Amino acid sequence: MSTSPPVPALAQLPEPVRARVVALAADVLPALGQLPPALRRVATFAPARRAKLGATAIATALREEDLRARVASHLAVQPPATSTPVDRAAVAWLVRAGAWEAELAAALDEVAPAGPTREESEVARLRDRLDAAERAAREQRAMHRAQVDEVKAENTTLRRRLGEARAAEKAARAAAEQAAAQVDGLRREVEALASAQEREVRRLRARVAELEADAASGRRAVRAERDEATVRARVLLETVVEAAAGLRRELGLPSVTGAPADRVEAGLSAGVAEGARVLTGASAGLLEQYLAMPRARLVVDGYNVSKSIWPTSPLEAQRIRLVNALAPLVARTGADTTVVFDAGQVGQGARPVVAAPRGVRVYFSPEGTIADDVIRDLVAAEPPGRVVVVVTGDQAVLADVTRAGARGASVDALASLIS
Repeated sequence: MSTSPPVPALAQLPEPVRARVVALAADVLPALGQLPPALRRVATFAPARRAKLGATAIATALREEDLRARVASHLAVQPPATSTPVDRAAVAWLVRAGAWEAELAAALDEVAPAGPTREESEVARLRDRLDAAERAAREQRAMHRAQVDEVKAENTTLRRRLGEARAAEKAARAAAEQAAAQVDGLRREVEALASAQEREVRRLRARVAELEADAASGRRAVRAERDEATVRARVLLETVVEAAAGLRRELGLPSVTGAPADRVEAGLSAGVAEGARVLTGASAGLLEQYLAMPRARLVVDGYNVSKSIWPTSPLEAQRIRLVNALAPLVARTGADTTVVFDAGQVGQGARPVVAAPRGVRVYFSPEGTIADDVIRDLVAAEPPGRVVVVVTGDQAVLADVTRAGARGASVDALASLIS
């Protein structure tokens, strides 16, 4: 069984055939679509420069069967002219259709010289290597030139951007200088306003000092006039007092003790037993007459009275009914009225708020103190001679307040008035 001879590599072909193979591949390179990275830049070259500058890269890529088959497919669709043995050998090596081995061998026989010597073969090999080196150098220079062009383009772009940046920086600097000038102007205006304001403040302070001095002088003058008037009034009063004393001595008038209220009370007490200081229910009219006396004072023992009059009502209702019932009595008599409640009756916490009518004051005894002691303190604080009436059913409290000079009134007497 016969075997086909091995396919010669591209490097084994004669130089003209290799050059033609590279030229054919270079012609169809842009139409092949996806290319290896080494051929992408070569495909962008002009057709005349493509085979010259990218020969090494194309020859290296043709070692791969895939690229050769794609070139062969394109050449099969558009076959090139094969008028010379070199063209036939290159097309047969690339396309490899039919009896291409025989066609390649026949074409190579026509291309190859008859019986080259060893020296000629060595010279040809060296020439091939030199050509390959020159092609590689050309490709390298072309790639370097392309890189230089890219660098130049990038340099141009960077210079343009640098110019734009410088222009923007210049504009920003001008804007900053303008803003600084505006800030300086505003600062000068603010300083001028502050200076004017400070001058105005100093002027106003000076004016205030003048007015204060005038006011102090006026006060001294008024005080001097008042002191002079006081001295005059004192001299006049002393003169009147001395004259009254001399007149009393000349007339031989006896000394008078007691207060006018005592005499009024004595007149109101007609029909009341001598020395009686507590008004009962039958003396309701007399109680109202006492309260109608000038600057009379009424003190009511709150819960003691309310529990006696409304024993079934809650404490809150008792407080409200009592203070509201006292309002008409206070309006008729004008008596200074105070109702004292025991805070212990309402428990711990905040004291209740009572909306008392006009003329009625409501007190709650402090914590730890009963209302009876508060009533005793109120009576003790009153000046001698003032009519003070205390309404309570506690006999001990009545005894204490009557000893202190107050009048006592029973709950029935007050109930008769407010009912």
